Amino acid sequence: MIVLIPCYNEEKNVGTVIENIRSLAQQDVSTQLDFELDYIIINDGSIDRSRNVCKENGYRYLDLCSNLGIGGGMQAGYMYAKNGGYDIAIQHDCDGQHDHKSIPLLVSCLISKNVDIVIGSRFINKKGFQSTGFRRLGINFLSSLIFICFRVKVYDVTSGCRAVNRRFIEHFAGQYAQDYPEPEAIVDASLYNAKIVEIPVTMNKRKYGESSINIMRALYYMVKVSLSILLYRLTMTRKGTRWSP
Repeated sequence: MIVLIPCYNEEKNVGTVIENIRSLAQQDVSTQLDFELDYIIINDGSIDRSRNVCKENGYRYLDLCSNLGIGGGMQAGYMYAKNGGYDIAIQHDCDGQHDHKSIPLLVSCLISKNVDIVIGSRFINKKGFQSTGFRRLGINFLSSLIFICFRVKVYDVTSGCRAVNRRFIEHFAGQYAQDYPEPEAIVDASLYNAKIVEIPVTMNKRKYGESSINIMRALYYMVKVSLSILLYRLTMTRKGTRWSP
């Protein structure tokens, strides 16, 4: 299995993230799950020292020639996982918000429940960093919209903490939503009859740097993703069947 780590201007966080993931292998977590634990950093055109930190420390990384955004960066990661023959891929943010201890939980659930996608949710047990009130309002709206349109219930639809099997490694390598892809990836996967499970995880508050999503970007995010979800639904309706992408 491989951990996909999208990175944009995370020079102060990337080292801690990688050392935490390496610690899982040292604890024989990968052996317990019968998989070797690899990782790849997707340096998405960072303009700080992220690339230098990776190079100086011998971290494994892809160096994208320009900033493609989270969707393009993740698709590059899935292409790497597909070409590398990995059966499981775990998305893990480089800002330190995702707890590395959630990785074996995601993988264990993926295997034991024989599902396609496992999403780590901060809203089930409501422990750890819960995001801002404004963003939680938007997340709840998108969660409800997805359920109304597709009858798929995921509470933390914007969570990038997720694991997928080989089938959806191949799928996301071929097509992956751009800009802010997490909710759209849920919709897209559901159209291909993905079995999706959500489990509780604990997330941390970012220690260094700032999120790229400010108020204006959050408003754009809400409008763009909502329209995309509705267009998915309208396209399905025209084709006369619920699950025809």
